[in-house]
Amino acid sequence: MSWTDFYRRQEILEATVRLAARNPGEPLPLEEVPGAEEHFGTEENVLTALQYQWTRTLSGRLRSEVADPDDADGLGDHVDAVTRAWRAAVEEHADLRAVLDGACERHASLRRMRESELRMLAVTAGLADPREPAEEITKVGHAFEALLRTSRSETRRRAPMMGTLRRLLAPSA
Repeated sequence: MSWTDFYRRQEILEATVRLAARNPGEPLPLEEVPGAEEHFGTEENVLTALQYQWTRTLSGRLRSEVADPDDADGLGDHVDAVTRAWRAAVEEHADLRAVLDGACERHASLRRMRESELRMLAVTAGLADPREPAEEITKVGHAFEALLRTSRSETRRRAPMMGTLRRLLAPSA
């Protein structure tokens, strides 16, 4: 792929997100984006490229917030760092996140990428061990992200967030 193709693909992705953000749960309006079908072919290919962009953004934010996990003073530091990273990524790319959320259930490949993202959040926050079963890590990541989403507009201290996490992650009776 030439640089010209690369930049053209980026323009197409940006235009697609702008248009799709109007109705994020609907199929992507590829026919309204010149070159989208030519360069990507299918909605699934566009969504995969968008998910890759989101993952790259989020993982970059995570790396900057959690430079060295061994330097952190405990679970709260990891949770706080991941919280800051996730919130910054969502704030910067709210339309992209909305489009991906709206399309997640339409394609199995997107669901797998989403589950991988949830595992990344859980492990990076220190809420799960990478050696645990993937399904369990995904559940933890899903619960953690649900907390991030519900508390996104609220300002909360660490203690209530940590208490909620502990209750969610406690073994069931």
